[in-house]
Amino acid sequence: MSTDIQHKIGVGIIGASPNNPGWAVGAHIPAIRKLRDYELVAVSTSNHESAAAAAREFGVSAFDNYKELIEHPGVDLVVIAVKVPHHYEIARAAIEAGKMVYSEWPLGMNTKEAEELAKLAESAGVRTIIGLQARFSPAIRYARDLVADGYVGEVLSTALSGTALIWGPASPSKFDYIYDVNGGATMLASAGLHAIDGLIFVLGEYESLVAKLVVRHPEVTLTETGDKLQVTAPDHLAVAGTLTGGALATVLYRSGTSRDVDLRWEIVGTKGELVITADFNGNIQNTELKLKGGQGEEKSLHEIDIPERYTAILKDLPEGPARYSNIAQVYESLAKDIREGTRLTPDFAHAVKRHRLYDTIMAASRTGAEQYVDASNE
Repeated sequence: MSTDIQHKIGVGIIGASPNNPGWAVGAHIPAIRKLRDYELVAVSTSNHESAAAAAREFGVSAFDNYKELIEHPGVDLVVIAVKVPHHYEIARAAIEAGKMVYSEWPLGMNTKEAEELAKLAESAGVRTIIGLQARFSPAIRYARDLVADGYVGEVLSTALSGTALIWGPASPSKFDYIYDVNGGATMLASAGLHAIDGLIFVLGEYESLVAKLVVRHPEVTLTETGDKLQVTAPDHLAVAGTLTGGALATVLYRSGTSRDVDLRWEIVGTKGELVITADFNGNIQNTELKLKGGQGEEKSLHEIDIPERYTAILKDLPEGPARYSNIAQVYESLAKDIREGTRLTPDFAHAVKRHRLYDTIMAASRTGAEQYVDASNE
């Protein structure tokens, strides 16, 4: 039975500097401010000057030390929107303080960190959320329901290809860490696993897979300085395998952008097809997706209107990252879980599964051998 949330959930965001606005400022804060169950009460930045600017900009408590934000009595939910190397220590501190934690994906630098955080949260009885939000896209959620309702019949195969915007031969200095295979934010870890998680949400887990990840731009030039870095993080990837239902699934990602659509995802079945596309930005979790379909004797695809029940939350959000990031839907899902006593929002245990899948894909590429996927959380 549903129950009302007794008071607004106080949100504290770590990584919300207005001096260098990023994901937190562009996506999280506008979403929080439009949702009835939430209130932004604090932000944390990396230094005193940006914290002072944040206090003026957002009209909330601002700190230059994340520990002070975690200790703020009005903060119920700690949101971690900083670089991956800092996720573990912040999430651990928030869990130990008994606060709910929302971490951007990836959860940790590796599977070990993710496992430790998931176990710690479970022992502490703390709710957690992982930022794998592609599954909250209206187009993806409707496609999932259409597949379940038999629109395409038995799923035979699926093919998803996209561009990742970055990981090319030139880059702003702020992205230098993504070119390090051990930096926690590779193309596979970010664009790739966001897409694969969305695919799995619609069609089911991988049973087995093969993969190839390669570096095609061995050197990157930092645009501000002209300095050059050697690249170790693959900028092209291909994953192919069989899903538990028997369908063949392929995922391909590459650096840069496309002269055509930046994302195309085809689901082929015995009775029809569904196709999801993005005209710009192939990062499936934070782009505007369009849905097309065709069945039976139809010789071409047609636009499929997405019912309002999937899109209603978007009407009050501003254009840009807040509207197309699916962040608002994650917050809404958490609030619904709290009201109804459910745990349907992807959490740190779910993050562990995806970290393990990352390891499996890397092993497939490294060995050249087919890998069987353990989709459990054992």
